[in-house]
Amino acid sequence: MTMSDKDRQLLSILSENARLSTAMLARRLGLSRTTVQAKIERLERDGVIAGYGVRLSDDFESGQIKAHVLITLAAKALGRVTQELQAIADVRSVYSVSGSFDMIAIVASASISELDMVIDKIGDIDGVEKTLSSIILSTRINR
Repeated sequence: MTMSDKDRQLLSILSENARLSTAMLARRLGLSRTTVQAKIERLERDGVIAGYGVRLSDDFESGQIKAHVLITLAAKALGRVTQELQAIADVRSVYSVSGSFDMIAIVASASISELDMVIDKIGDIDGVEKTLSSIILSTRINR
């Protein structure tokens, strides 16, 4: 799909605040409301916009203990491990990666002890051979 500069600007604005009204989006883009609505519908239909979510406040996020958990898998364990990771509420996202590890899980818990239990739970999943965790101390850039 080809995207215009206005499409990219629209996506950028929506990524900052997806709750802006169509009228406000139109004003910021210098377009009519019907044009903006048509662009949003096309981006949704074409799968560029897959959904809308919640961005948590900095105050709430600062109360969470976050970590990157690097995971090495046994052969043919990807599907099973992915399903089990999805069932763990504190696992925010999981990425397949190249290199010496197979996956990276981003985990957020309310306390160090809860984070420790989640990391142990990940390590106990059948098919997980090894984990390496790094606690996130601060966020320097978040877009």
